[in-house]
Amino acid sequence: MSGLYTRPPEWGLLPLDTTEDARTARAQLAVLPIGSFEQHGPYLPLMTDTVIACAIAREVTAAYPVLRLPPLTVSCSHEHADWPGTVSISAVTLHAVVRDIAESLRRSGVANLILVNGHGGNYVLRNVVQESAGSGTRMALFPGPDDWNAARDRAGVRTPSHSDMHAGEVETSILLHEHPELVRPGHMTSDFVVDDRRHLLTLGMRAYTATGVVGRPSLASAEKGKELLSGLVDSFAAYFSLLVPAESADPAPRGTC
Repeated sequence: MSGLYTRPPEWGLLPLDTTEDARTARAQLAVLPIGSFEQHGPYLPLMTDTVIACAIAREVTAAYPVLRLPPLTVSCSHEHADWPGTVSISAVTLHAVVRDIAESLRRSGVANLILVNGHGGNYVLRNVVQESAGSGTRMALFPGPDDWNAARDRAGVRTPSHSDMHAGEVETSILLHEHPELVRPGHMTSDFVVDDRRHLLTLGMRAYTATGVVGRPSLASAEKGKELLSGLVDSFAAYFSLLVPAESADPAPRGTC
């Protein structure tokens, strides 16, 4: 044995700060990664959305003075309900959990919260942010569609966003960059595009895809994943400046590691 402790990959999902670290940093803004536990085809793990949300939150934390929270790992995945392994909570529960976290942060002196959402089915998070006005906690939802579009352009993603819905080019690229060991064989031969999904919420994913994939994962690459995350870090600057005015904190990025 070398005597050196190697952290297992899952530690990358969790912040390891002590209370003294938090006291010294005195962050005015917290970021909460919100993922899911749902099918992502035969080659990506059920925790894919959580891995992505945590990767975004970690990169943001490396670049801006924010408090990174541990992820919410189960959310609203009801459109995947009949796929093995998928677990959901209700929108009401997710709303209540986020609201309780915001209240707890406020008591500890952090009055700004950004929800880093990794799952497109968490529609209720828009309402959480909307209802936060006047609550004493200022919230935002990140990344937004424009942020993703800018990151996709930067990374050279070829699949249009509507076609790249699930386990496609973007998600597979981020996992190939972040945790290639989590990507099992099969993504190179699993492309499936179905753009007419107008009854998705009523019928669920099973009505549109036999594999659980909607997108073109064969076009994914680790380099695209790296550039996607870098683009999102750049987009975060506008959110930071909005919630933490320049006179109270320096919003200039600290530089990613």
